[in-house]
Amino acid sequence: MRPGFHRHVSRCALAALMALAACTTPAPDVQRSDVPAVERTRLPDEPIPPKPPGAHPSAPPPPVSVEVPPGAIYVCVVDRDGVRRQTAIEFAPKVGALCARHPEMGPCQYERNVCRRAGGRVYAANGDEITMATEAEYDKKVMRVRFKAN
Repeated sequence: MRPGFHRHVSRCALAALMALAACTTPAPDVQRSDVPAVERTRLPDEPIPPKPPGAHPSAPPPPVSVEVPPGAIYVCVVDRDGVRRQTAIEFAPKVGALCARHPEMGPCQYERNVCRRAGGRVYAANGDEITMATEAEYDKKVMRVRFKAN
């Protein structure tokens, strides 16, 4: 036999064993829970306050009073058809703890972007709006790189 043959065979056997182990189900104590990672709770609708007289149509909307229920980290506010709809964004305990400490992380940013795609604005629990400028600062903090296909 040639030198190193046994090493090659044992590496192949180890790789096959690892692939087989990866296809099995995890132990019962490692099973995923039925708790969703994100829960959206719709809050009561309220009418949109009128703009002050003489305000320019493209002027930014007036500040929003946000009611954040306990446990929610973000509130999505959508103004549509003369009605302001607020939806609390609550995370599973582990994800919520992560987003509270590090709002720049992916799961937190994903939920904020879902809100924006629906035409909404995102507010933190303290009432501050999280704008795209804030998101850009978050991206700098984690050195996130975006690749765009042509």
